[in-house]
Amino acid sequence: MAATAATMKTAVIGDQKVPASGFFGRRSVRWDPVHRSLRSLPVGPTSRAIRATSSPAATKPSESEVKRSKVEIIKEHSNFLRYPLNEELKTEAPNINEAATQLIKFHGSYQQTDREERGKKSYSFMLRTKNPSGKVPNQLYLAMDTLADQFGIGTLRLTTRQTFQLHGILKKNLKTVLSTIIKNMGSTLGACGDLNRNVLAPAAPYNSNKEYLFAQETADNIAALLTPQSGAYYDVWVDGEKIMSAEPPEVVKAREDNSHGTNFPDSPEPIYGTQFLPRKFKIAVTVPTDNSVDVLTNDIGVVVVSDSNGELQGFNIYVGGGMGRTHRVEATFPRLAEPLGYVPKEDILYAIKAIVVTQRENGRRDDRRYSRMKYLVDKWGIDKFRSVVEQYYGKKFEASRELPEWEFKSYLGWQEQGDGKLFCGIHIDNGRIGGTPKKTLRDIIEKYGIDVRLTPNQNIILTDIEPSWRDSIAASLAQAGLLEPEDVDPLNLTAMACPAFPLCPLAITEAERGIPGILKRVRAVLDKFGIKGDESLVIRVTGCPNGCARPYMAELGFVGDGPNSYQIWLGGTPNQTALAKCFMNKVKIQELEKVLEPLFYNWKISRLQNESFGSFSIRMGLDKLQDLVNKWDGLVESTVA
Repeated sequence: MAATAATMKTAVIGDQKVPASGFFGRRSVRWDPVHRSLRSLPVGPTSRAIRATSSPAATKPSESEVKRSKVEIIKEHSNFLRYPLNEELKTEAPNINEAATQLIKFHGSYQQTDREERGKKSYSFMLRTKNPSGKVPNQLYLAMDTLADQFGIGTLRLTTRQTFQLHGILKKNLKTVLSTIIKNMGSTLGACGDLNRNVLAPAAPYNSNKEYLFAQETADNIAALLTPQSGAYYDVWVDGEKIMSAEPPEVVKAREDNSHGTNFPDSPEPIYGTQFLPRKFKIAVTVPTDNSVDVLTNDIGVVVVSDSNGELQGFNIYVGGGMGRTHRVEATFPRLAEPLGYVPKEDILYAIKAIVVTQRENGRRDDRRYSRMKYLVDKWGIDKFRSVVEQYYGKKFEASRELPEWEFKSYLGWQEQGDGKLFCGIHIDNGRIGGTPKKTLRDIIEKYGIDVRLTPNQNIILTDIEPSWRDSIAASLAQAGLLEPEDVDPLNLTAMACPAFPLCPLAITEAERGIPGILKRVRAVLDKFGIKGDESLVIRVTGCPNGCARPYMAELGFVGDGPNSYQIWLGGTPNQTALAKCFMNKVKIQELEKVLEPLFYNWKISRLQNESFGSFSIRMGLDKLQDLVNKWDGLVESTVA
């Protein structure tokens, strides 16, 4: 796709200026007919160094020139994510500058300040790992546990995308922490930033189930395909040391394939180029019925398809999901992915690459609020989007295969792996591991040499447990307060919250620190109206509208919209297949019961048989529910029979 003249760059060679390769989130604009590298092309009698520059500052931009966001300029001048990050890390200052702050995201870190401290800013860094399918080797878990104590705030945070977060890392310790993670079979590369993030897949180690194994293998391969290739990560954190890891040949082949014009042939980043993607990009892989990964909330959702004999055949692909939005900006919205089509199993990496390139070429780079792929799919419509993707894929998508209904699966408790061993799924409130539970988990993992898995619901799975170890491990977990799922309030089992205060710069109000109180108050209202203790609903809380805990899929979602204030979202389903709708704004946390009581009372008396709270909310309609809230006089004091 040709760029306009307004987006062309110039190469400065001595005093001469010639058109040069440029990248504006679309294909390279190459000026030599055989696509030779700039460095290899002599100009004049001698060959000199060539430097790609923007048009001179004195030149007034043309009216037709497309604006670019500030982050796009930073990426362009970063030497593939190196400059000025490397230089900033060497200064004595406790923080890094704005450009480096943007670049370090690609390396898996956010610069943060403690927002509850007054006066001089107290800087630290959050680190996020990348663990496709949530797989964590024993060696890496122990390293992360140690790093949390030595350099962090003494806790491990499990995320909604099957990764770890470490908080409170000082700038002077970043290189030590990152290099330790790398040398212990881990990575943070691409855990944040404008590129493919961690690839989700069901965490359950069902080692005799071909579909689960295939889904996890596919997630690993997609993650490898879309991992940055320039080497900047290792240059910055381990001084260029080569960390050897074998890639499957099919991954290498798919990455290098340029038969349909997807690649930058002479670039250190053949898929991403200098600009990477317009915004973050999220992918999940799963099997039929298993929606433990919130598959429809991703830019790409991939579902394994088998034939009637259980033989693996291919994949259904969904596109255009995403949670983030901005308060009071109606043009931003959460969106569910929709079916794109089916591909045979041998084509999945090529199809994924074609979708990524379509977003790379056409996603907006002027206003980051609208840069996610969901806005491109929404604007174009699925038919046009499919047509463009097919140009990069080189084939037509087949019709999607029929799938059974989705279910949410948590994998909590003791279960068989299918290979003679057991796994144990452990509920972790809001994914925060600290104190006695942290020490106990470390002791178990270290003593038995077991690997772990992290789930998209912020829980942890201990794997490969010999049956003879079960009683001892169960006793240790119980003593540490890590309960069996039947001993945990069902509300807690499905609830999620983002970290929010005090470290997240985007937080408007509490989430992780606020949700325990919210859940207790919800349970109290349910009890008041005689709604049984084993009844539950999916509750998710975020401190801002960006949607990290996926509140727009909850039956009851709380989205921070002011100090001690939330939007209330209703209408998600227990299996995460329907978007919630905004019900009320600016609900003060102190007045929560004024909203919950009429909602739950009417759910009690008007629900259909086995009707979930989310389904009830949609059937009744938000206007009717609002009327019930407005007219509620709180006279129902006794427990409803």
